[in-house]
Amino acid sequence: MALSQKYGRTYHYPFSPGTTSDDRIAHDYWEHLQRIPNLIHTEKLDGENNCLSKLGVFARSHAAPTISPWTESLRRFWQMVKHDLGDLEIFGENLYAIHSIEYRKLEHHFYVFGIREHDQWLSWEETQFYANMLDLPTVPIAKTEATPKDQQRFEAEMLTLVNGTGAFDPYDVYDQKATTMEGIVSRNADSYAVDAFAQNVFKYVRKGHVKTDEHWTRNWKRAPLINERRNYVDL
Repeated sequence: MALSQKYGRTYHYPFSPGTTSDDRIAHDYWEHLQRIPNLIHTEKLDGENNCLSKLGVFARSHAAPTISPWTESLRRFWQMVKHDLGDLEIFGENLYAIHSIEYRKLEHHFYVFGIREHDQWLSWEETQFYANMLDLPTVPIAKTEATPKDQQRFEAEMLTLVNGTGAFDPYDVYDQKATTMEGIVSRNADSYAVDAFAQNVFKYVRKGHVKTDEHWTRNWKRAPLINERRNYVDL
């Protein structure tokens, strides 16, 4: 039995080309967007979904705290802040290990994208507040907007966003060429119930974004930080 509830499955926009056979698609996404006053579009980063709570550091399953080598520094950080978390669960993208994308201008190894408290996901403003209190960055914001009114225009603007390079200069690890960002995650900027996650969070992922296989953990490499010119390891 899981110690806590894992992060919900994020449904793809119907125009997201990076879906796989087990992905779910929000065909009715436009109907849900019409009920959201303010949207935040953030960059989808290529890492591991990790959660910090008073119970430990978790990977995707939440069955037990993770002990993976690429979360070692994150677990050291957790030791320093665990008594300050209370009922907050801090979800972020752990970029310590390089996956399919290597970021050439990475400033940190852990970027917060959501905070859960009991049965609520906190607003983006609250998320930024608590992340700042813990001295953690949040994922880069690509765009903010009020309720979109024109579906065709919205989809065209989303395609323009995802064709950008993003904040951290991404490179494809296999061909070592500059690439576009992995995708975009859209969320309700206000707080919402955990049970309403699928109606408040959506994503666009580019085609062919995953190039790792089940063996990548055997030869994984740590992602260097932009200011790293010495033997220094940050979170």
